Amino acid sequence: MSRPILEVIALDVTDAVAAQAGGADRLELVTDIAADGLSPSRETFAAIRSAVDIPLRVMLRASDGFGCGGAAALDALCARAAALRAEGADEFVLGLLATDGLADLAAIGALMDVIGAGRGLDESRWTFHRAIDRAADRDVLRRQLAGLPGLDTYLTAGSAAGVDDGLPTLVDEAAAGASAPRIMVGGGLRLDHLPALRAAGIDAFHIGGAARPSGWDGPVDIASVEQWRAALDEVVPVG
Repeated sequence: MSRPILEVIALDVTDAVAAQAGGADRLELVTDIAADGLSPSRETFAAIRSAVDIPLRVMLRASDGFGCGGAAALDALCARAAALRAEGADEFVLGLLATDGLADLAAIGALMDVIGAGRGLDESRWTFHRAIDRAADRDVLRRQLAGLPGLDTYLTAGSAAGVDDGLPTLVDEAAAGASAPRIMVGGGLRLDHLPALRAAGIDAFHIGGAARPSGWDGPVDIASVEQWRAALDEVVPVG
């Protein structure tokens, strides 16, 4: 049995180095956490890529909210994605909703074209982020995205309000076999949620503030990441 995946949000090199030292398996790279995480610069990605050797998933998001922001904003986001891809990024995080609250397939497709999703051996892998928790119908959204090249993860709390409210949904989706793409739980995730989630068979977890005991103004704390790593390794799924 492979160990659970622990993904940690990193804003800079200091965060990235600490997260890897604490036992993170993967990093989500963002900037401007006040806007719930926007795309980092090409320079930030390059610096972090040079500092650590674990996988990096790079956020593709230009502004607060979950819409593409119109044609000009989408073009700018595609240009940022192209620059990150040229710098060597090959794993991404994205999620765009249309005005009906379902997936904006045109905008998502434009980003997929830029990052190389669906290009065989050079295919980029990507996460559909917590826009799923704001969707008008998460089941319909899943059907919309089914089979898109490179999509291997949903980052979700099961609810826009966080894991406390979304836990039953997460357990139900895992029980229904909604594990491909993989369910990665994040958004108000706490250590006491882990037994129920692991018992449901969920094996991927995402933390941000939980790795920063001094808040978002402080760096990732190695000891906090170590605590999560140890807790995940100790909790064994049932069955």
